[in-house]
Amino acid sequence: MVKIRLARGGRVHRPVYTIVAADVRKARDGRFLEKLGQYDPNSAKELSGLKTEEIKTWLSKGALMTDTVKSLFKKHKVQL
Repeated sequence: MVKIRLARGGRVHRPVYTIVAADVRKARDGRFLEKLGQYDPNSAKELSGLKTEEIKTWLSKGALMTDTVKSLFKKHKVQL
């Protein structure tokens, strides 16, 4: 099963999360299928490089979004 989820990056106390499509059996920060955007909670523009068309494609193929990603998109009014 494929999920659209966050992978943590950055450094200590300065996280940067990458929104990825990944197999649920892989590690959180491990191998992923496609990079779909980036979320930086410490910057003024929190969501950047969001690929909405690719997200729609993954959702049509049966991928599921995690609760965190859903709430993040809802907070920033991302229409899918």
